[in-house]
Amino acid sequence: MKKITLLSLSIIFLLGISSCKDEEEITLGSAPTEADAAFTYTPTAENANIIDFTALNSNLTAKWDFGNGLKGEGTNVQGSYPNKGTYTVTLTVFNSGGSASSSQDITIDEDDLSLLSNPLFDLLTGGIDGPGSKVWVFDSTRAGHFGVGPNPSTENGDIPEHWSADPLIKANTGMYDDKYEFSLNGFQFDQITNGHVYVNLNDDGSSGAEVDFSDGYENAGDYTAYFDNQTATWSFTEDEDTTLTVTGSSFIGFYCGTRTYKVVKLEENEMILRAADAYDPTLAWYFRLVPEDFPVDDIGGGGELDTTGKFTLPMDFESKEPSWEVFGGNTFEYVDNPDISAGNSSNRVLSTLKGDQGWGGIWVGLKYHLDFSSENNIAFKIWAPTTGDLIVKIENENIASQFIEKTVPVSSANEWVDVSADFTGTELNKYSKLVIIPSWNAPNTGTFYIDDIEQK
Repeated sequence: MKKITLLSLSIIFLLGISSCKDEEEITLGSAPTEADAAFTYTPTAENANIIDFTALNSNLTAKWDFGNGLKGEGTNVQGSYPNKGTYTVTLTVFNSGGSASSSQDITIDEDDLSLLSNPLFDLLTGGIDGPGSKVWVFDSTRAGHFGVGPNPSTENGDIPEHWSADPLIKANTGMYDDKYEFSLNGFQFDQITNGHVYVNLNDDGSSGAEVDFSDGYENAGDYTAYFDNQTATWSFTEDEDTTLTVTGSSFIGFYCGTRTYKVVKLEENEMILRAADAYDPTLAWYFRLVPEDFPVDDIGGGGELDTTGKFTLPMDFESKEPSWEVFGGNTFEYVDNPDISAGNSSNRVLSTLKGDQGWGGIWVGLKYHLDFSSENNIAFKIWAPTTGDLIVKIENENIASQFIEKTVPVSSANEWVDVSADFTGTELNKYSKLVIIPSWNAPNTGTFYIDDIEQK
């Protein structure tokens, strides 16, 4: 690219000093045609599932999409097809004037799973002799699991020289509950977002991304955006650098304008990726991932649950006892069930003493934002010393002004009853704080017991 630029400048300079060159024009040449992108293919003698591809015009740069999630470059290349089926292979050729493409379908008659035996595939997915599918998550409890450095890297190597994240520094932003599943079957990649992702803000406050991150909100100095799960494909390119690419609208870590990542390190229990920032070419981002079930610092990959006291629904209090916050004079503790009966046979329950304020209650932060796409009700059991209304409230933990509350009647006292608050039509993946106010507008009404909180 630099040689072309210097040549162009030299021509312009000569035109300026030589009047006899005034009528010369600078051209980049003609773009290739579809005929220039023609190619042939032949199964190899050793294996019908390995195909030799040849670009007929050897004077052009040739890039291949083998239709199986993998790519290649060069005039003569090979594609491997472990699974039977029909694949559309596309050759794109380039010159200074542009590009052109052509495609052909090839049919593979039989499976040959031995072709999936690749050291990189084994590490990424668990391999054909293992599960064939592997889920990776951020190693959020480890310092340096996320960071940024210069692009290109300095003599110090591929490390986040500019900034390296402290443990859990991006908790509750939508980053640490994301999962990345790589499967051998169809080279499938699943980005599991739980409905939201972390997005880094530019200096001007924009998210700087081509993906439609709609209806997000500022969070922890950056941005949490709503983004659905993605199903795509993955591929490796082994060249001077080994790169991992995912397709479609999917991405790994947080989106910085690219879906191709340099593999800095890939081992059984550790993967470090480097992503050049497409919006600021002077920067590169780093992500350290571990398998979902890999024990890290006795907490595990992902790490957010036990270190922050955030839990998921349902809650039955038999084995886990979340730490609730109290307000308005209320208290809370976990106690033995004072009324084991057909209404509730649990051994342990949550107890809260109503304080001297009618608005007093308790709340807990949830690990994930609530999703009301199929389960619209927050339900639980309550033992109340008096009848009356209670309030079930959900809040956006980051924006206190965003909440929805429902009034629920308790028509029977001194026995376990089931109550439910209907949140049908509530916006998805926005609320992660659950508030319960027993005995609404009635202070000092005694001790209430709560159990089996669930979404259904």
